[in-house]
Amino acid sequence: MQRAVDQNKDHSYVLWGLSRECLKRSLFPLGSLTKPEVRQLAADYGYIELSKKPESYEICFVPGNDYRGFLKRRVPELEAEVDGGLYVDKDGNILGKHKGYPFYTIGQRKGLGVALAEPMYVSDIDPDTNTITLGREEDLIRNRMAVGGITLQKYETLPDGIEAVTKVRYRDPGTMSDLNQRSSDQIEVNFLANVKGIAPGQSAVFYEGDDVIGGGIIRKSYYS
Repeated sequence: MQRAVDQNKDHSYVLWGLSRECLKRSLFPLGSLTKPEVRQLAADYGYIELSKKPESYEICFVPGNDYRGFLKRRVPELEAEVDGGLYVDKDGNILGKHKGYPFYTIGQRKGLGVALAEPMYVSDIDPDTNTITLGREEDLIRNRMAVGGITLQKYETLPDGIEAVTKVRYRDPGTMSDLNQRSSDQIEVNFLANVKGIAPGQSAVFYEGDDVIGGGIIRKSYYS
């Protein structure tokens, strides 16, 4: 699989989970077109209203982009189970209490509900202990990570010492990195530049030029 021509609408980042077998049976007819070209085609074929449909930037299945409300509605008992977890600093000092780890994201600064002497960010989330670590902006910087749940598309196994551009979120332009396959289900990523705001649980996708090498789920990030 390759990136789409229209980089603003490229969905390769979310399609890394397709296996090589699935890709043999998949077609991406819009990959060589830009969004304006697709709109013009719709208009040319008489779909005027569709061609003028506004862009959507929200999570398609979450009304109002309120994912916290979505979680509360889908798992009614969740809020009571996780409420009252601890905020700590990187040295383990208690800074206050939060409403439960599922309702926070790495890099979050607003809506923490705790008054501190300086701006603080969510730098780490431990779901096992319902603990959230707060730190300064520089505490979000990482240069290594472990990625699991691997799907490879371009290769059956990674070549030794392969370099790739690694994206850690959809709008991330990507960072050059060394990939080391530790097992069939784990890749160690060593970034050649610092990366900020790596969030465990999010996708990591590897590119060689416009080719998607594959991807996986971020397990843990480090700074060394």
